[in-house]
Amino acid sequence: MKGIGSNPSLPILSGVYLKAQEGTLEIQSNDLTVSIKHKVAANVEEEGETVVSAKVLQTIVKNLPDAAITFKYEDEGIKLTCQKSTYHLTVLPVADWPAFPEVVPEKSIELPSALLSKMVDKIYRVVSHDVSRPILQGIFLTAEENTIRLVATDSFRLAVCDTHTDTPTGEKFEAIISGEAIHNVLSMRTMTETIMVGISDNQVVFTFGNTTHVSRKIEGNYPDYKKLLAPSCSTAITLPIEETSAAIKHVSVVALQNFAVRLDIDAEGGEICFSSSSPDQGNASETIKADVEGKSLTIGFNYQYVFDCLNALSEQKSVRFELLSETQPAVFKASGKINYLYLLIPVHL
Repeated sequence: MKGIGSNPSLPILSGVYLKAQEGTLEIQSNDLTVSIKHKVAANVEEEGETVVSAKVLQTIVKNLPDAAITFKYEDEGIKLTCQKSTYHLTVLPVADWPAFPEVVPEKSIELPSALLSKMVDKIYRVVSHDVSRPILQGIFLTAEENTIRLVATDSFRLAVCDTHTDTPTGEKFEAIISGEAIHNVLSMRTMTETIMVGISDNQVVFTFGNTTHVSRKIEGNYPDYKKLLAPSCSTAITLPIEETSAAIKHVSVVALQNFAVRLDIDAEGGEICFSSSSPDQGNASETIKADVEGKSLTIGFNYQYVFDCLNALSEQKSVRFELLSETQPAVFKASGKINYLYLLIPVHL
């Protein structure tokens, strides 16, 4: 279903392609951007192929018991039976179904899927939804010298995570992959312990178990994010994640118009005051203790963007928060099995 378009331009693309042969049932979906193929074992008495409505078939099988399903071509349609249930489904012209793309990867790499999934979850919310900037709709994946790194940005914030794991020796692997595509792939129920990622001139192919997922590769050069990272800072804070998240949640209830939360950092007192105000709703503030190194300053951020960062670090107790000035980007840093960096541009107060 991840390959079924919500409003397909061609009626045939609202369907799912079924092909029975050699003891398997092959299932395909295609929206001309994403193509997915999956095979399941089947007792094939007679080979054949057809296309039926994807949503109708999904609704049927979701509500059937855990028992064998029989498909039979009959009266120019499909008869589907399961225990006491019987359905007669109309079919779409199989001749109109687009051929599944045959991708011969120029480069490929096998990665641990559970680890990759955790990394994608940490940065997926940072991917841009601006269709006019397709590069920013992608996640920049690199693998080299036993290090996997993922990068995402929407131009207001930047997220980078990396980890050390065994990767094949050889040349560097890198690709800009649709954030939505890789997130959907890694959430599939048929996921295996490892996933093969391959790239050709204009396509990305994910292969795992009996599933093949092909999507368009995002062309172009990813922004040079490294030049945004300052080598030093004037203020560094160790923020307790749970307390910080709670404080922002408490004061943000009145920030309904501009989404801005103000941080007054008191280096001498070792505390931070979070506050927000709205002409219509009033104001709110809350102070927490924190380890502060450097100078005091006042800065503001979009609290929703801060929440995305803190939620990505929910399994950790604290995060290092580095600042240069009231107008320059701030950086959240956390280290562990997966190292995480989140750069955030301040808002005008």
